Amino acid sequence: MRRVLRGALALASPLVLAATLSAAPAQAGGPPWGRDGWRLVANESFDRHIDSRRHPWVRDGDGPSSPYNVDMYDNDGAYFDTVGGPAFREQLAKMETYRQSFTFGKRGWLTAELAARDADGDGRPDAPPTLTSREGVARMEEPSHQAGVVIRSTRDLPAEYRVEMTLRGLDFGGERNGVWDYPDGRINGYSPEGCKTNFPWASGGDFSRPECEWADVRTDSNGFYYMSIMDYERVAPHNNVFIHAHRKVAMDGYNRYQYEGSGLRYCNPATGEYEPYPAGTGNGVNALFMTDDRRYATMPGTEYLMESECGYAKGGAIVSAVDMRPELLPEEPYTFAVERRDGAYTMEMSGVFAHVGRATFRYTRAFVEDGEPIWHYNQKPGEYDGRFDADWTWEGPGGTLTDRGTWPAGSAYPDRFMIGDPHMNFYEGRAKVDDVRLFVPR
Repeated sequence: MRRVLRGALALASPLVLAATLSAAPAQAGGPPWGRDGWRLVANESFDRHIDSRRHPWVRDGDGPSSPYNVDMYDNDGAYFDTVGGPAFREQLAKMETYRQSFTFGKRGWLTAELAARDADGDGRPDAPPTLTSREGVARMEEPSHQAGVVIRSTRDLPAEYRVEMTLRGLDFGGERNGVWDYPDGRINGYSPEGCKTNFPWASGGDFSRPECEWADVRTDSNGFYYMSIMDYERVAPHNNVFIHAHRKVAMDGYNRYQYEGSGLRYCNPATGEYEPYPAGTGNGVNALFMTDDRRYATMPGTEYLMESECGYAKGGAIVSAVDMRPELLPEEPYTFAVERRDGAYTMEMSGVFAHVGRATFRYTRAFVEDGEPIWHYNQKPGEYDGRFDADWTWEGPGGTLTDRGTWPAGSAYPDRFMIGDPHMNFYEGRAKVDDVRLFVPR
């Protein structure tokens, strides 16, 4: 189901008008449409000073004893032993992972999770990310793609909720002033110094290659998660393969450097027609409902269900529902929200977008709609009967590995939200986040 409220657009279909007659236009910095029927229970305005540099970095040894251990797709997971063979362990041994974790906000309802690598063996993270706040805005700084920084909910989200955040600054790639290669030398938001690759985590290929011969992330992609609901408890940065296996719904940026292929496309919400990726500015927002089908043959990413003003799409080219205009920040902020209510998820985005001006877009899918489930939607065992369970099998130089029972009866997956960059081998930049709020039904 699609609903859009346009505050600065004369062109609207009868269906859109019918859906928005009872709603007032969203105002920049003010309450977005969709709060009716909700009660605020937690709010972080970042007026109190936060500084991650005051907290210690702790070595994470991975393995079952690590508090960040989840499954076979972890940074030291059996999946990589399988697809990489013995060379994976040799590469992994060349670095250590360090982490920071601290709570903040009233009664510690939010947690910051930061991670970085130590490749030179001096016992300290290299080019560590930071999370600070001043003047009522949180600043997420990530100077190296070999790191990650996220804000997450400390505890499981309620059975029904609305969670939202305001974006006041964004510099995680995409075109700026019409170019991907910035005047300051950065490439798609990445610094020009040294090689930058997805080492040491991939879904296949020769794992014995030197680090600089792995896939170049500068000329691949940069991005940021505006709001995502994850399916495990201690949400924190991991490799990108792991993250792709653990999302329920996600609004993110996937900014592909000078991409001209057919794997991505934009929806023009003014015309309701798809356009090729080069027609946009590389600042799109992908609104993705994950489903149980596998999107990739060689890695555990789940398939995408994508709603936009251009209709519904399953799989195929990734659809950016809107194209942001980050040059208007912070004067024209964006608000991103996810709701879970009445057996469905809703994703909402508000702000000034290309083609339409100020608008609010809402996309809703039931937990199971037209036979398509939202991946791991059940917070409790009684919400799900096991009908979408499967085994995933992987093969590589390390042999054969089967992930048995990817969604069995009796399972349960908490809802935890995530904002930021969770990929420890992709993405680099800066963002400003404000007004993280949690609502429950009245």
